[in-house]
Amino acid sequence: MKLFYTDHFELPLPETHRFPMDKYRRLRRHVATSSHHRGDVLLVPPAATDQQLELCHDASYIERVKTGTLSTNEIRRIGFPWSEKMLERSRRSTGATIAAGLAALADGIAANLAGGTHHAFADAGEGYCVFNDAAVAIRVLQTESKIGRACVIDLDVHQGNGTASILAGDPTAITLSMHGAKNFPLRKVPSDIDVPLADGTNDDTYLAHLADALGALDRFHQSESFDLAIYLAGADPYEGDRLGRMRLTKAGLVRRDQIALQWCRDRSIPVAVAMSGGYAPNIDDIVSIHAATLQTASTMCCEINISQPEKNS
Repeated sequence: MKLFYTDHFELPLPETHRFPMDKYRRLRRHVATSSHHRGDVLLVPPAATDQQLELCHDASYIERVKTGTLSTNEIRRIGFPWSEKMLERSRRSTGATIAAGLAALADGIAANLAGGTHHAFADAGEGYCVFNDAAVAIRVLQTESKIGRACVIDLDVHQGNGTASILAGDPTAITLSMHGAKNFPLRKVPSDIDVPLADGTNDDTYLAHLADALGALDRFHQSESFDLAIYLAGADPYEGDRLGRMRLTKAGLVRRDQIALQWCRDRSIPVAVAMSGGYAPNIDDIVSIHAATLQTASTMCCEINISQPEKNS
């Protein structure tokens, strides 16, 4: 499986900032030393270009991000201080999901060790999201005629408002979001399928709703098949997350990943995985949840490759 990383493009933050940026570096180091990923490949993605970003984002917004002319309110809404390094990191993180999408089309599954920036709108960033990697990846691959139809399976605890906004009304890009009903963002943007969940939702309840949600997504797939899925595997439904307000165990999150990825596999839909959110006080908890997602994906990718007949030389 190909794994795309961007943690060495550092986004400098104040020491008191609550975003756990170090989780990405720790996750990549875990992958690099794990026996589960011995056959996998860590790759640095190209940065998303202006032309690619403009498939989803307003040129004027991109220009403000590039030149550091975002307003104080815009910077506050994003939640990161502006710097040239912030711009480069955001381009690379988006590029990683584009690259993972391309790799998934060849291998069945690939992953971005960051990404899942689903709060970014066409004309504004929000909630630690500058550019919307899932939406941009879909539009790039559609524009390049690599795919016709795609879906986003967003299992971050926060609703994918930016993705829903950018892809609204497009039957070639279907959005599913399972999220906390009372959690951020305060104002939700309707996805094609929204599953709002109560605070305190546990493993059994969550997984039952997930089965129903994927059943609803199946109806979109049956009408016209998906060529790609982008799976946002947020670590923030975890019971120990500072911002999640749900009660999923690590075992429950593993089962979530298995169900979502198996749904794609059973329908022969290539899937690009992005890590999305995670805010547990102990960063090791976040890393272990993301690592389990990647282990599940890698195992499934290996099984896909084994099951494919060898091509004649």
